[in-house]
Amino acid sequence: MKIKSILVSQPQPADISKTPYADMMKKYGVNFKFEKFIKLDDVTASELRQQHIKLPEYTGIILTSRNSIDHFFRVAKEMRYAVPETLKYFCINESTALYLQRYVQYRKRKIFFGNQTLNDLIDIMKKHKDEKYLYCCSDISSDSTTDLLSAAKLNFTKAVMFRTVPADLTQTIKIEDYDMLVFFSPMGIQSLKVNFPEFKQEDKVAIGGFGEATCQAIVDAGYELNFQAPTKTAPSMTMAIEEFIAAEQKKSKKR
Repeated sequence: MKIKSILVSQPQPADISKTPYADMMKKYGVNFKFEKFIKLDDVTASELRQQHIKLPEYTGIILTSRNSIDHFFRVAKEMRYAVPETLKYFCINESTALYLQRYVQYRKRKIFFGNQTLNDLIDIMKKHKDEKYLYCCSDISSDSTTDLLSAAKLNFTKAVMFRTVPADLTQTIKIEDYDMLVFFSPMGIQSLKVNFPEFKQEDKVAIGGFGEATCQAIVDAGYELNFQAPTKTAPSMTMAIEEFIAAEQKKSKKR
């Protein structure tokens, strides 16, 4: 399998020259194309009301991504809800918490954050058991998140504030031009099927996935999963890509 052109279903890094992608381009003579396979659609204020969500009722907001922050404040504005200074923010990690600075005066707000995992955040939330939490998420948020919140006996309500849908790729991508496709979410696989229903993997195209759910979606869609991450030898997707390319080039030299 000759790998020359690789399609990565994510936005291009701000400075690709400082990433492992640039190193692989020089070392293996490959090219990378970055393209978002999904987009986010707004859930309107009226749709949120249909979920029986009344923002003033909540004293704590659970935020697991920057997208959830953007959409919480968008909906609050649409609903003419003046976000009180007393509202508490519970973020999945420090990076997400710092993103709140786009909307609030960080030092004057009650902001808490975990260390990358939901379990870390829940340990903090348990110290605030009297809060009434609003979990801001997309329509494809994992059931495991709500299961963990329920198991912790926290008083929370799930609020779908945005939808994750396939992006229109038909005008920007010729799928037959690529020797490798790299995916990071099950929705990326759905987007591939929606945009390119005639696509067949065959033997010349390698497909890789990050995370168990993504890898399962690749298999369920009828494709062969050629490589994956994280693994013991490749904790990141860039390491998994390089492992696969190196192995394929080694095979070619032996022929």
